[in-house]
Amino acid sequence: MKTCIMCGGEGTRLRPLTFDRPKPMIPLLNKPSVEHLVEHLALEGFNDIVVTLGYLGGEIEAALGDGSMYGVHIEYVHEQEKLGTAGGVKNAEELFEGEPLMVVGGDHVMNLGLREFYRFHEKNDAPVTIGLIPIDDPREYGIADMDVNSRITRFFEKPGPGEIFSNLASTGIYVCDPEVLDWIPKQKYYDFAKDLFPAIMERGENINGFLVHGRWTDIGNPQAYREACRWMLEQMPGTKISGRFNIKDAKVSGPVDIGHDVSLGSNSAIVGPIVIGENTSIGDNVLIGPYTSIGSNCRIGNSSRILSSYIFNNVEIGSNTAVSGAIIDNATGIQNSCILETGTVIGPRVIIKEGVTVNSTVRIWPEIRVKEGTKVTENLGNDEFGNDIKGS
Repeated sequence: MKTCIMCGGEGTRLRPLTFDRPKPMIPLLNKPSVEHLVEHLALEGFNDIVVTLGYLGGEIEAALGDGSMYGVHIEYVHEQEKLGTAGGVKNAEELFEGEPLMVVGGDHVMNLGLREFYRFHEKNDAPVTIGLIPIDDPREYGIADMDVNSRITRFFEKPGPGEIFSNLASTGIYVCDPEVLDWIPKQKYYDFAKDLFPAIMERGENINGFLVHGRWTDIGNPQAYREACRWMLEQMPGTKISGRFNIKDAKVSGPVDIGHDVSLGSNSAIVGPIVIGENTSIGDNVLIGPYTSIGSNCRIGNSSRILSSYIFNNVEIGSNTAVSGAIIDNATGIQNSCILETGTVIGPRVIIKEGVTVNSTVRIWPEIRVKEGTKVTENLGNDEFGNDIKGS
């Protein structure tokens, strides 16, 4: 069964987390999210994979290799220019060898029965089947109206107020018959939802919907990323400690996944589910609360509180600092007595001086220096990196 993973987007909605990496390489429980995706595809029996690459695509190829470590075979196609979702798949057409294919997004995080989805498509007569899932707020997705026979009667991309006729959102997972690729123009920007699906319906062809079972999200924005981290942490089966764990007069309640050479100071507490990478040290009187991941080579000072936050590698957090529901990218330093409120996103190589408060949902761009005692109430951009947060 052929599968195409689309990895061409720039991930502008996730900035500042996508300046140093493509979106599928964002760490999810200390491992690139695309690795989780490939592992799930392998588990479901989809072991022949084509990856379309664009922005910083070399990092994805270097991480996944030929796929043998995951029990799959992976081939790559690089886009020389932006081709859109359908255009990118068309660009890899020769690798699909005239077989039906499943298309998934490189930023997808899922626990779905994909084999059941594929079999449903094989048993029905539509050239395309779209995976659909009910969602509370479908404004960032394509929505579909579907009849009792699984026929999609309407499809609308990213509806606004007064246009939300359904809460069935497209997962961006499609199964396509090979002739569908003939309907996609070559070397042209062309999108599945905006261009191909309306064109198929206009020509009188059927499109089916399949109601997927399980958990699914894309990590297209910081909120979706935090939700993906949270439910993956919820699935942790138990406690795993790899190598030396230095603990003295501290409390640990699982489930936890702790890497080699982690130290936990006196009177500190870890309450799972939590993942902590190797060579990380946590000071005295520190509380690490549930639904948190901390990367490798991090330092957390005495009397700090880290709650439901996602901290990447080489991050230093000072003493008496509170981090709640935040995302902190690599090599960032946060000094003493700071507060990072829920939804804050801190880019790589940022320095936040003592006594700083970062308000909820504020984003700070790479290499910004925040002065001591500042209250940050709006995004802090950096013109050297680009400040757009709309788009892919």
